[in-house]
Amino acid sequence: MNTVESVVLWPEGHPLAPGPAEGQVMLTPYLLPSHKPLAAVIVLPGGGYARRAEHEGKPIAEWLNRTGIHSFVLDYRVAPNRHPLPLADAQRAIRYVRCHAEQYGVDPERVGIVGFSAGGHLASTAGTHFDLGDAASGDPVERYSSRPDLMVLGYPVISFGEFRHNGSKANLIGEDAPDELVQLLSNDKQVTPQTPPAFLWHTEDDGAVPVENSLLFAAALRRNGVPHEVHVFESGRHGLGLAEGEPETYMWPLLCANWLRRRGFIR
Repeated sequence: MNTVESVVLWPEGHPLAPGPAEGQVMLTPYLLPSHKPLAAVIVLPGGGYARRAEHEGKPIAEWLNRTGIHSFVLDYRVAPNRHPLPLADAQRAIRYVRCHAEQYGVDPERVGIVGFSAGGHLASTAGTHFDLGDAASGDPVERYSSRPDLMVLGYPVISFGEFRHNGSKANLIGEDAPDELVQLLSNDKQVTPQTPPAFLWHTEDDGAVPVENSLLFAAALRRNGVPHEVHVFESGRHGLGLAEGEPETYMWPLLCANWLRRRGFIR
């Protein structure tokens, strides 16, 4: 693994939040030595949009490296920042990796995203609320598409409806957000045939984020003909990360690596 310095994604501040970029909006590359461009996956740790869980950041990036994929951990903005700032950070990260693909040794047509819990909500938001870039922008990064080529979602928050995670909803859009915004960010309702393929895993007895979140998203993907794979384990707990040492869910990284290989991300 090559050590590369983290980069500030908004060196001049985001248009919706003028002023110097906040220190936490950083993208940290975990790169592999390679004579050819490799796929890349951007990692979004969970934390209820209140923090970013360390065990869902660097360890996930290092696992992706072990499978033969470049990875980038994104320290996106959390509370008190609200929507659309976390999404803007995720979109910017995808664009940035594509814009600097040659520098990093990345195949710009194989840029995915992985997220856990609230990071899974942000990843699924990036996968359902994207644009193809602004070719006329004076910022070269903004000329690139923000659509991830695939999504990996671990015990994700998906819906802000009946099966919501109250903390994630409150931190991202407020407890009393208008219904229009609740529906907009209930990502099972935003799936289209253009949504990228997805791998999902969850535990049936997750006491924090109900398994229905993954099931609703999988059903929406199926209705729209989007390739996907979903694994529901009978037992476990929320926030497992790589699930090392767990009796059932320890299998998810192997299952996911097989799926990434079938999707052409591992060659």
